[in-house]
Amino acid sequence: MSLRKTCFGAILRDDTQVVVLGSLPGERSLAERRYYAHPRNRFWHLMGTVIDIDLASLEYPDRLEALLGAGVGLWDAVASARRNGSLDASIREADHNPLVRLADNLPSLRAVGFNGRTAQKIGAPQLAGAGIALVPLPSSSPAHAAMSLAEKERQWGELRKYLR
Repeated sequence: MSLRKTCFGAILRDDTQVVVLGSLPGERSLAERRYYAHPRNRFWHLMGTVIDIDLASLEYPDRLEALLGAGVGLWDAVASARRNGSLDASIREADHNPLVRLADNLPSLRAVGFNGRTAQKIGAPQLAGAGIALVPLPSSSPAHAAMSLAEKERQWGELRKYLR
């Protein structure tokens, strides 16, 4: 039987313009208690290209501050679930985060980016009537290696138009 795993708290400010939603933190992230901790996950590189800051070279607290300063927040679509390992395909008995309430409480929110198909599958239906842009993104996970980094950078770059 797999253990129940829980997401981290949302990383947000009142002036957040874009929220990037993952599915549920992987084993490495849960162990280290920080978003996107696996060294092969390209999240910090991809977001760095979006906000034009080398996030990967910063310490974790500074990465979060840089994101927030650029108007970007982080959270997950899954509040808790049973899962063996880190793959989204192994998520079972998922409880979802209250994404409509999230959107309602962020007056500057312009878009939600979904880091991978699982986050999009869970989050997009909840947010369909929220009046914000819903942006599907290729997963930053090392498990999603079929797409080139350059193509991921291009698609993640779509988030720029929602940041002032």
